[in-house]
Amino acid sequence: MKADIHPKYFPKAKATCACGAEFIVGSTKEAIDMEICSQCHPLFSGLEKVMDTAGRVEKFKARRAAASTKPKKGK
Repeated sequence: MKADIHPKYFPKAKATCACGAEFIVGSTKEAIDMEICSQCHPLFSGLEKVMDTAGRVEKFKARRAAASTKPKKGK
């Protein structure tokens, strides 16, 4: 095997999330900065929220109500 080709391994590297959570992990970097972690990610934390900024649900309900009130054409 070739000597000195592997990067230095840090068994106690500090990983810091934007939410403030800190983890000790093994890595080839001494410090890791991340934007999202398992404590603040909606899928893992269970705080997933449906964002309805355009009012799509209300628009759908209004169209559905309007469609059900129209009389059907008879053949």
